[in-house]
Amino acid sequence: MNPRASLNREILRLAVPALGALIAEPAFLIVDAALVGHLGTTPLAGLGIAGAVLQTIVGLMVFLAYSTTPAVARRFGAGEPGEAVSVGINGMWLALGLGAILAVIGAVSTPWMVSLFGASDAVAAEAGAYLVISMWGLPAMLIVFAATGLLRGMQDTMTPLWIAGLGFGANALLNALFIYGLGWGIAGSAVGTVTAQWGMVAAYVLVVQRLATKHSASLRAQRDGLRSTARSGGWMFLRTISLRIALLATVGVATGIGTEELAGWQIVFTIFSAAAFALDALAIAAQAFIGKELGAGDQQQVHRVLARTVAWGAWFGVIVGGLIAALSGVLGLVFTGSAEVAQLVQPALIVLAVAQPIAGIVFVLDGVLMGANDARYLAIAGGINLVPFLPALWIIAATGVDGVPGLIWLSVAFFGVYLLARLGTLGWRVRSGRWVTVEA
Repeated sequence: MNPRASLNREILRLAVPALGALIAEPAFLIVDAALVGHLGTTPLAGLGIAGAVLQTIVGLMVFLAYSTTPAVARRFGAGEPGEAVSVGINGMWLALGLGAILAVIGAVSTPWMVSLFGASDAVAAEAGAYLVISMWGLPAMLIVFAATGLLRGMQDTMTPLWIAGLGFGANALLNALFIYGLGWGIAGSAVGTVTAQWGMVAAYVLVVQRLATKHSASLRAQRDGLRSTARSGGWMFLRTISLRIALLATVGVATGIGTEELAGWQIVFTIFSAAAFALDALAIAAQAFIGKELGAGDQQQVHRVLARTVAWGAWFGVIVGGLIAALSGVLGLVFTGSAEVAQLVQPALIVLAVAQPIAGIVFVLDGVLMGANDARYLAIAGGINLVPFLPALWIIAATGVDGVPGLIWLSVAFFGVYLLARLGTLGWRVRSGRWVTVEA
């Protein structure tokens, strides 16, 4: 068999199901919004506040998947599947502990968190009703992250796709039943989603239990394993913090520019997030593949995977960028129906389109270094990337530029300055070769 074709096939085998699972995650929120929306604008506004809180918490905890995958993959590639499964199980126990703590703190502090948004009493009541119930789904969400990382490390992205799909279907049915069948309103949506999330945990537990039996792995938490997972996860958490700072700072500047510009940025960033699914799926494939080959000690294959996935990332970026550019004139109309908004966002969407090949390479390099478990460097690089970016945002805010130019410069800062900073720090590390020797 042609080695090139074989490698391409292996990358697609991991990337395509990963893309499906990634799409299923935001689909949960879409279903919730669609069903709650029919209750009225007040419950929907409450869901918006609750969703913002939950997405922030969950977004910060995604490191559980990213830190588990390389550790599992490294041991799997080294021919130690039992040890690989044990590492993943430690990640799941860590997720359960963190999730339980967050659930208790979140449930107690729900009124305070909702009050920060300054919503009306009616909207705040709906947000609180949804949020206090949803907090008890946090442990399930974090366990799913860790279990997904375990299976990715074992080179299995198909099982997470099946579980995500079944979870999505259960969520939709349970939401409809509890909201309208039992008349529980927005609280029914929260109960339905939490139930579906714990159902996904049950499915993962069955899968992981079979893996543990097959490879003679312990189901108990191991102190050294928990400590190692927490250490790697801590660095990945810091990396995630730097990304959140960049996103929040950009939104803050957009808010200061004006309401229309903020709405326009939301459209542009939504398109960027949608495009990121395809690119992130490729990064997940690179992460799992690199970890396995490093474990196997096959540095030649590691560099083949690096070269191939980087090339694919760039070409995917070209394709996605071409689609965004072709649709840039109508995307604003699709979101708002306003010709004025469409004219406002089109130049910024062109900037986004041009930056997509860079984004594709950045996402893949991120996945490569995660696969090498180079978490400490990724955390440090995250801070370095903010050094040129935050001053660029300050200049935009200080000059008071608004309208089309304001949105263009905001896009140049995020998709130009920030992405290029990430490309520089990640590219330097990859070229140095030091990541190849990072220990599991």
